This record gives sequence, C-alpha cells and structure tokens, in this order.
Amino acid sequence: MIVRLTKCALLLGIALFFTVVVFNNTTDYGSNYQFVQHVLKMDSTFAGNRGMWRAIDSPLLHTLFYLSIICWEALTGALCWWGAARMIRQLKAPASVFERAKSVAIVALTLGCMLWLVAFLTIGAEWFLMWQSATWNGQQAAFRMFVVLALVLIYIAMPDQEAGPSV
Repeated sequence: MIVRLTKCALLLGIALFFTVVVFNNTTDYGSNYQFVQHVLKMDSTFAGNRGMWRAIDSPLLHTLFYLSIICWEALTGALCWWGAARMIRQLKAPASVFERAKSVAIVALTLGCMLWLVAFLTIGAEWFLMWQSATWNGQQAAFRMFVVLALVLIYIAMPDQEAGPSV
C-alpha cells in the first residue's frame, strides 16, 4: 500500500507543479512571454551564427507559441489531477485494477516529458539555438524538469503488487 500511496503523492506533486506554472504564466504573462519571444527572435545567440534564418520576429507567432505552451502545461496538469484521482480511488483494488487506473497518469507524465523534450530542448535549445544565449537559456531547467517527470513516470509505470494491509 505504501508504494501506491507514494506514487499518488508524487503524481499530486507534479499536478500541483503544473497548476502553479499555469497560474504564473497566466497571472504574470509578460515575464515568460519575454523568454519565448527572445528565444524565437534568437536575438541573444552568438553573433554571426548561420542559423539566424530560423529566427521568428512575428509577435503573433510569439503569442501563439507561448499560448500553446500554456495550453500544453494546463492539459498536462489537468491530466495529472485526473490520473491521481483515478489512482487514489483504486488504492485498495487488485493490482490489475490499479494498473488500469494508472493509464491517465502515464499519459499525463509522458505529455509533460514531451513538453520539456520537444518544446524546450529540441525546438528551443536546438532549433532556435537557445543554448547560445547567456540570458535566455532555459536548457538546464528544461533538462531538470524532463528528468523529474521521467523518473516519476518510470516509478508510476512500474508494476504494482496486490494491495496488502494498510500501514
């Protein structure tokens, strides 16, 4: 039972994280919008790099990119909350039932991993050369979040044993 409880607790922690991220991104929209804008404009990458043709200087596209990130975060958070509720409802169920209850959590955590891997590490860091910026570089934070989410995903996806007596 303790393993199931810890899986639920970690997923609730991730759900809370995404909820706070969405709250921050919507109540202080301009702060992280600037980050997205500068990454897409590539205005702080190495001078004379040959990738500048990739830069996007359209405020509309900056806004669309940023809104898509916020929506992705909101969807991930909502799925984490839903997945945690499903798992909590099945805490004392047979292992096969609890395994099925984890499906939404696994989707949510995979979606979260994809956000940091695709949006930040692949598109931001590599395509828009964010790694070259001393000021607008979110690579370390993105990697940290990818690892946290991946570890929780692996842990939750691990097969569960039959529920024993409560501790």
